[in-house]
Amino acid sequence: MFLERRLLDEAQVERLLLATAVGCGLGVAFATVIQAWAIARVVALALAKTLTGSSARQPFAIFAAATIVRALLAWGRTAAASVASQRLKDRLRQRLATHIAELGPLALGGEQTGELAGTLSEGIERLDAYVSTYLPQLALAAGIPIGIVILVAFRDLLSAAVLLVTIPVIPMFMVLIGGAASAKSRRQWTELARLGAHFLEAIQGLTTLKIFGRIHDEIGKIATTSEQFREATMGVLRIAFLSALTLELVATISTAVVAVQVGLRLLYGKLMFEPAFFVLLLAPEVYGPLRALGAAFHPGTQGVAAAERIFELLEAEAPHLEHAPTVPPPPELHIRFEDVGFSYPQHRGERAAALDGITLEIVPGTTLALAGPTGAGKSTIAALLLRFAVPGHGRITVDGVPLEEIELGAWRRTCAWVPQRPFLFAGSIADNVRLARPDAGMAAVERAVAAAGLEPVVMRLPAGLETQLGEGGAGLSGGELQRLALARAFLAEAPCLVLDEPAAHLDPRLEADLGAVMSRLLDGRTALVIAHRLQTLRTAGRIAIVEAGRIVETGTHEELLRSGGVYARMVAAE
Repeated sequence: MFLERRLLDEAQVERLLLATAVGCGLGVAFATVIQAWAIARVVALALAKTLTGSSARQPFAIFAAATIVRALLAWGRTAAASVASQRLKDRLRQRLATHIAELGPLALGGEQTGELAGTLSEGIERLDAYVSTYLPQLALAAGIPIGIVILVAFRDLLSAAVLLVTIPVIPMFMVLIGGAASAKSRRQWTELARLGAHFLEAIQGLTTLKIFGRIHDEIGKIATTSEQFREATMGVLRIAFLSALTLELVATISTAVVAVQVGLRLLYGKLMFEPAFFVLLLAPEVYGPLRALGAAFHPGTQGVAAAERIFELLEAEAPHLEHAPTVPPPPELHIRFEDVGFSYPQHRGERAAALDGITLEIVPGTTLALAGPTGAGKSTIAALLLRFAVPGHGRITVDGVPLEEIELGAWRRTCAWVPQRPFLFAGSIADNVRLARPDAGMAAVERAVAAAGLEPVVMRLPAGLETQLGEGGAGLSGGELQRLALARAFLAEAPCLVLDEPAAHLDPRLEADLGAVMSRLLDGRTALVIAHRLQTLRTAGRIAIVEAGRIVETGTHEELLRSGGVYARMVAAE
């Protein structure tokens, strides 16, 4: 039947619970057989007019006991399957979240945030029907019908033969319908992921859409995507209803065939009433597990469609950032890039070169500024130093120690990063500053805020550092956001800094203010600064000009001006 190998491997961890669910299901079937025998016995005694209190006591007691046992086993089956499913979902969600974090921002640059969020939430939840319902029912559908047929054979061999011939018809129809159902479910999941991603992008870009007057166009695109999802969903439902009708019709006809032959033989005295009635009571139970499997099939295909995307993400190769054994960061942060190259993965296994033959040196306690046109590779150099990825060739060393041999968490604590556009989470100002050092006390946070020049802003706010910010830092201006990012760096007290010039998009007055703050932050620290303004380049200890993934010039401000090369032309142009 319809199985997903990787999902089955994950379910193996919960095999004890799933086996318990299957065992309870088999127990329910056995209790049903006992109930059928008790009912057939009582009715046979009644027709023979020999039903008395003493003769009815035993079958009634057995029926009552079987009913109670059946109810308890049905509850146990549901509970065991649900616990197994929940554990598997929790484990996969944790693995997926961890793996996404390991992939890092470079590997996930081409992914859509809304689609990833949908996979982590809705995608994981869709596995529930497959694990808790489809898999146990598949085992029950394989065992219960054959077991009942064997029991029927002891009472009526011909009826058992009829049941044995008609049973394969239902799985045959399920296989025929399964291919179309699988394709439709994949399309439905794809459309749902596209809808979620598109809607999230529309919300995040709402200001831009309003400014350019394109909000109605975007609403139209969302409506189109919604319609595509509706069509995909209706396609799945059409197949689901068609298969349900087909399976119910086949099961009903098969039951009727058994009933007709039993009735005719009973009429002509070829079969006694009690075994005949017993067979008639069990005939629907033979097809019941197969019908239940058909009902669980379509939700299961949706789970498989989501699982394919989940495992696609899990199987994406994460950069091998750390080797064992690892060492702590050296006390002297003498950083060297030695013939470093890097390329980004593209479609169909191809790669796009970003860096080639990068050789750089950052002397402890000094600042190296990177300058060059957009797309030259400056951010990639910073990402390699922050260990979001590893070089394709060459190496990065810290005081002679290969960077990949330094313990990753310790190295990240050694470095502080200040981007151009810092991301702020919904929460208080203090919580956002404390992101750099979660265990920092309020006094340390206040000192960092004061060092970043954010204290006057905080004092004007009604709740001070406990003022709640909206998503993305809503409530603060651009300059205030940059000061908060600098406050994080002050709080981290990291000896190494990586700055993507925070003042690049601010007006001259704010740029000058932040320039003074950054000078205090950089003082005595080893720093790599992606520079966009001439003022930053002038104050850097050394400057490296990057073009097309290569270093074309290095030197101090004065040396590069005297050389009359690329840097001199940049200065003249500015």
